[in-house]
Amino acid sequence: MKALLINGSPHEHGCTYTALCEVAAALEREDIETEIFHIGSGPVRGCIGCGGCARGGRHRCVFTDDRVNEALTKAEACDGIVIGSPVHYASAGGSITSFMDRLFYAGGAQLRGKVGAAVVSARRAGTTAALDQLNKYFTISGMPIATSQYWPMVHGNTPDEVKQDEEGLQIMRTLARSMAYMMKSFALAREHGILPPEPETPKKRTNFIR
Repeated sequence: MKALLINGSPHEHGCTYTALCEVAAALEREDIETEIFHIGSGPVRGCIGCGGCARGGRHRCVFTDDRVNEALTKAEACDGIVIGSPVHYASAGGSITSFMDRLFYAGGAQLRGKVGAAVVSARRAGTTAALDQLNKYFTISGMPIATSQYWPMVHGNTPDEVKQDEEGLQIMRTLARSMAYMMKSFALAREHGILPPEPETPKKRTNFIR
C-alpha cells in the first residue's frame, strides 16, 4: 500500500515539508509506502474550465508545463493522498490551490474511494480556514477523510520551530495512524467483495436560472 504526500509549499524543505515528514515516518511504521511530491516553485496555471481533460476520457489536464498530470498519475496508483500547504491569508497557498483545482477537475473521479487528508502549517493563525478549503477537494470527490486528535496543523516560522511544536507533531502521527487504519480496512473490505458505492448515473445538474 502507498500514500502520496503532496507538498504544496514553494519551499521544498520548509515547514510544510517538516509536517509531511512526520506523517510519512508514521505511515512507514505502519508498513505504508510513502512518497513526498513537491509541486515546485515555478508558476502553476489555474483551471480555465476548457473541458479538455474530459474529452476522449483522457482525465489529464491540457496544460503540461507543470507537475499536475505527473501528480495525478502517481495519485491514481496510491491508496491515500495527503495534501500539505502553508497558510497564506487564512487559506491554502495560491500555487497548491491552482494545482488541486486542476488535479481534481481532471482526475477527481479516478480518486474516488481513496483516503484523503490535509495538513497545514502556519506561523500563527488561519489554519482552520485553510483546512476547510483543502478538505473540500476530498468531499466533492467521494474520498473519505482521515482524522486526528485535533485539527491537522503545525505552527512555526521555520522548520526548527515546527519541530518544537510537540502537539502539532503528535497530531501528524495520529493522523498517519488513522489514515493507515482506514487504508488497510478498505483494502480488507475489497478483498471480501465489499466495494465503495458507485455514484448514480446520469449525474444530475440543477440550474436555477432559466
